[in-house]
Amino acid sequence: MQLLGIGSRINHSEYGKGVVTNVTSKHYWVTFMENGLETIELDSNFDVIEAVEDEVDTISFSEVEQSLISILKRWSDTSSITPIADKWKGGSLVLKPGDANLSDKEIPLDTFFHKIVMVRDRIRVMEQKINSSNNLDDQEKVDLQQYITRIYGSLTTFNVLFKNQSDNFVGEKSK
Repeated sequence: MQLLGIGSRINHSEYGKGVVTNVTSKHYWVTFMENGLETIELDSNFDVIEAVEDEVDTISFSEVEQSLISILKRWSDTSSITPIADKWKGGSLVLKPGDANLSDKEIPLDTFFHKIVMVRDRIRVMEQKINSSNNLDDQEKVDLQQYITRIYGSLTTFNVLFKNQSDNFVGEKSK
């Protein structure tokens, strides 16, 4: 099957006449006169009115963008969007000293939560760097991984702040 190039005109059995405006590895993006923009399978039922024989790049910009986002999330120390649980939005954390002569310290929970997420993300990056290190032997990697697991366990108190359980800290599982 020869791929159609951008600008090819087709007549689709369901959508009518249209022009190919983008091509991916699985779909044509076609702007139809009557139905607007639709994505159709490469092997959909349509007749070719006029084929444009340009070289077709079967990777779309959106696929490249999604790949870059995935790579950046995996290897950078920037955090993804981690939502705070709804009940804590707009709340505050109050630190009250034992000495009544001293004043309380109030911190917006969103700010505190952001700091917790940053700590979690930086621990994850450290974990990745340890696991990919060529300077540590396997036993050193295991020892450091166990230490990181204990750090996560120390932070499980803050799981109450996370909206999604998948974002929670997980320490060592009880045996």
